[in-house]
Amino acid sequence: MTKARELSLIAVIVILVAVIAIQSITNSRIPSLIGQQPQQLLLPFLSSIINGAKQLQKQITGQNNNNADCAGAAITATSLTKPSSSHNSSQILSLTGIFKQVENSVVQITSTVSNPNIQIIINGNPTEGQSTRLGSGYIYDKLGYVITNNHVVGNAKTVDVTFVDGNTYAAKVIGIDPFSDIALIQITDNFSTENVLPLVIANSSSLQVGQQVIAIGNPFGLSDTMTTGIVSQMGRLLPDPDTGFSIPNGIQTDAAINPGNSGGPLLNMHGQVVGMNTAISSSTGEFSGIGFAIPSNTIIREVPALIENGCYSHAWLGISGGSVTPGLAQTLGLSRNYKGVVVGSIQAGSPADKAGLQAVTQDEFSNTQHVGDIITGIDGHSLRSIDDLISYIDVHKSVGDKVVLTVNRHHQIMNMNVVLQTRPPSMENATS
Repeated sequence: MTKARELSLIAVIVILVAVIAIQSITNSRIPSLIGQQPQQLLLPFLSSIINGAKQLQKQITGQNNNNADCAGAAITATSLTKPSSSHNSSQILSLTGIFKQVENSVVQITSTVSNPNIQIIINGNPTEGQSTRLGSGYIYDKLGYVITNNHVVGNAKTVDVTFVDGNTYAAKVIGIDPFSDIALIQITDNFSTENVLPLVIANSSSLQVGQQVIAIGNPFGLSDTMTTGIVSQMGRLLPDPDTGFSIPNGIQTDAAINPGNSGGPLLNMHGQVVGMNTAISSSTGEFSGIGFAIPSNTIIREVPALIENGCYSHAWLGISGGSVTPGLAQTLGLSRNYKGVVVGSIQAGSPADKAGLQAVTQDEFSNTQHVGDIITGIDGHSLRSIDDLISYIDVHKSVGDKVVLTVNRHHQIMNMNVVLQTRPPSMENATS
């Protein structure tokens, strides 16, 4: 009996030791497993990814072509996950280190576009010539997706992609968004021999004025050119005469950007993409100290839709207007520094028109103008200028969403409910 009891006690002790050992091993493994998860790199971008999913969840399935109705398919948050990279996202690098890290992921893009020649008409149709456009782009993932500007690819269906080693591959245009000047292409040739890593896309809302940034691209065809500067300002509104709409939240930088830089990445000192170089302010067409980039958060939001549907649907209010000037405010009997957006004109059939907003009117007899509505807020957010209104709708709202506009109509404050529609292809089509 005593021997049996001793054997039982030994068995219990052995089991207890085994349990303690297993628990100890498990506890020591948990931190290392968490540390190995690549999704940790994505946490700073999670809010942007979820916002992108919300913007697209009401869309209807479409095809990947540039002429598709941009209703699009619903995209879940999991499908928007940005591919991870082996780059160390927390380490501040030297300029040389950043260049070596990203040079194989920045490419030159060459497209051949058709241009109608209105000087030569055959059978009532203008003849077409061809011209070559040169720009830049960067690798989005290991499936061969490359991000660039819409104006780089133009109306081309296929383009050439050249890596830093001189190897050139064919690529097809997957999706475009002229309103944000973003295009997505995919390499169709086998490029497995290239040693490329997708660039990590950072959260552009964390940028601050004065922060150092880097531009890499192909200015004037000079491949793999690196320039550096600082963030000069954030939230710039970039007018686009081709569409009649403006690109909100532009990043202003003094990093040298010239023709050929378009579509190349604007990087922070971790080697992460914070924007895409797009435009310059210049009277000569060359760099004059003011360049602009599309923020990376816009890219994060739109690329999944370009992959899924070939286009991106923007919400639309349907007004043009401007800020309240001190002179106008005093004329209207308002305080000198009154803030808001004067509704200058309203597109027929637009959400603003259906909601009953009133624009500036012209007196035919006295040739004087009468101010209608002044929008002072949207969804409880105060507006300083029309830039704020455009940015809020583009970033936070989707087609079919309702917004509440706070309006000053002849000193009467009212709230107006407006249901946003899909933005027309251009202002010329706004009334159709």
